[in-house]
Amino acid sequence: MAQLRRLFAQRFSLLADKADDATIERRIREAVELVGATPWILVFAILVASVGLNVNSTAVIIGAMLISPLMGPIMGAGLGVAIYDFALVKKSLFNLAIATTISLLVSSIYFALSPLQEAQSELLARTAPTLWDVLIALFGGFAGIIGVTRQERSNVVPGVAIATALMPPVCTAGFGIAHGEWTFVAGALYLYTINCVFIALAAIAGIRILRLKRHGFEDAVVERRVKLSLLVLVLGTTVPSGYLAVRLVKAEYFKSRALLCCTGILLRSNSRGRYQH
Repeated sequence: MAQLRRLFAQRFSLLADKADDATIERRIREAVELVGATPWILVFAILVASVGLNVNSTAVIIGAMLISPLMGPIMGAGLGVAIYDFALVKKSLFNLAIATTISLLVSSIYFALSPLQEAQSELLARTAPTLWDVLIALFGGFAGIIGVTRQERSNVVPGVAIATALMPPVCTAGFGIAHGEWTFVAGALYLYTINCVFIALAAIAGIRILRLKRHGFEDAVVERRVKLSLLVLVLGTTVPSGYLAVRLVKAEYFKSRALLCCTGILLRSNSRGRYQH
């Protein structure tokens, strides 16, 4: 049994190929910055995503998510909370707010000018988040923080950006603003909030597991406040998604039952027709 535990620990150890703390911090801090070329990349990524949603092209939307720089400030906020560097938390949240504002503005202008006014299925899919979106963001966030803390750089973070879909919800909110569809705006921004909160939460947990050195003074009162704030934030984003997930399951169950009933009626009708013939 002891040998089995050792083999398991060796196979699943997160510390075996972990980069040093300074390298991890440098990578995440660099991605937080929103200056120079990064805002331009964000603008063009938003335009690509908006076009993809407008013409209902999944491939184009995936391309936009790959080049989006939105993951950086979210990971930075998670790192800041985990190591008690609240200056980094403020900087990350400030840059995330700027990036979100730019994204909403650019996407709203695009959809206001676009001759294609209909809301396509790719756009509608981002208006009603559920508990499954919470799980996607959480698991994707864990994959992202593990990938960014390895000695060798990996392609995990772009994959996380695709899985958690940070870019499309913002563009969907821009569509709602451009057309006065405020339910679209609320649903899309809620999905965006879920993604941001749970990616950051996974980053916090991952960094604590990897034992990065804390910078700030570890005060018990401050720690309790941080934990309480995180708990309130997590519950505030999870509970409504759970309610929407229950509604979705009930709707899917109703549709499947209705389909079975319709199929049964058609089969009985065809059987009677053959018998009478």
